[in-house]
Amino acid sequence: MRTSQGAAQGSHAAIALELLRRIPRVGHTTAQQLRDQLAAAGIVRDERTLQRQLKRLIEQFDIECDDRSKPHAYRWKSHAATLSMQRLTSQESLLLTLAEQHLNSLLPPTLMKSMAGFFAQARSNVDPRAPHEAPYANDLDRQWRHKVRVVSETQPLLPPQIDPQVFDAVSHALYLNHWLNIEYRNAAKALVQARVMPLGLAQQGPRLYLVVRFEGYDNERSLALHRIVRAEVGPSRFDPPPGFDLQRYDEDGRFGFGEGEKIRLKFRIEKAAGQHLLETPLSEDQTCVEGKTHLTFTATVVRSEQLRWWIRSFGNAISTTSPRTI
Repeated sequence: MRTSQGAAQGSHAAIALELLRRIPRVGHTTAQQLRDQLAAAGIVRDERTLQRQLKRLIEQFDIECDDRSKPHAYRWKSHAATLSMQRLTSQESLLLTLAEQHLNSLLPPTLMKSMAGFFAQARSNVDPRAPHEAPYANDLDRQWRHKVRVVSETQPLLPPQIDPQVFDAVSHALYLNHWLNIEYRNAAKALVQARVMPLGLAQQGPRLYLVVRFEGYDNERSLALHRIVRAEVGPSRFDPPPGFDLQRYDEDGRFGFGEGEKIRLKFRIEKAAGQHLLETPLSEDQTCVEGKTHLTFTATVVRSEQLRWWIRSFGNAISTTSPRTI
């Protein structure tokens, strides 16, 4: 049987390992930041306890403490051979830096906070300005980050401003299946107060949308996150509606302002304007008949405002033959 003393030593060792993994080589971290990262990962320790443990780690490892001002800052020494778990490979570093950029608004803040040390290490490994002694880093690795980019296929727009406190409350309630009390400014500029079930978060271009079910209703709606001016996590949980599925909600065209009605669309389009549809079809059952100057497509799609906008964007280069009204 494991003694209480042995259990305590095992606990101290586990915490020490977690601290070592999160202390950066480039930049600094504080005991409070480490405490918050551990708490986000489900490990709760008070700051004073962590300070004592950090003091012991400084004596045993190549870690330096900047104690010229408070709070004290910690990092690995430049020449230190950090733990193997701390060393990310080139591929891992590149993947983590890209993931941080593109998943930042789609992952729970607690998860992002618990990964802060790993993201910082990954960034330093592929940062051209970082010291060349960084583990597993070389010039080609550092250049790669500037060789990949996600580009927009429409006119680029700046993302709307979202209140950080609103985002934290929304993602927290979404993660925990808690009711959310909100104040929401609709498209008509009217301020609406409501209690909602947060069911899903989706990014569409530069905007984030929260799928909710309003209290007392049995259908779902999408709310633009930047229009929520206040959000508070309620104390009570809810059971997610058994029939709701975010993927199906998307496939039904709900983010494109549709209601899930599928139609068999047939249209004629000039070759220059429609050539790309031969490479990126509208649907799996799409067919095409090629003429001298035009292409005639038939495809099963969801009737929506987004579809109407897409058709109108081609102007006189396109004409629909079925159905008569989109």
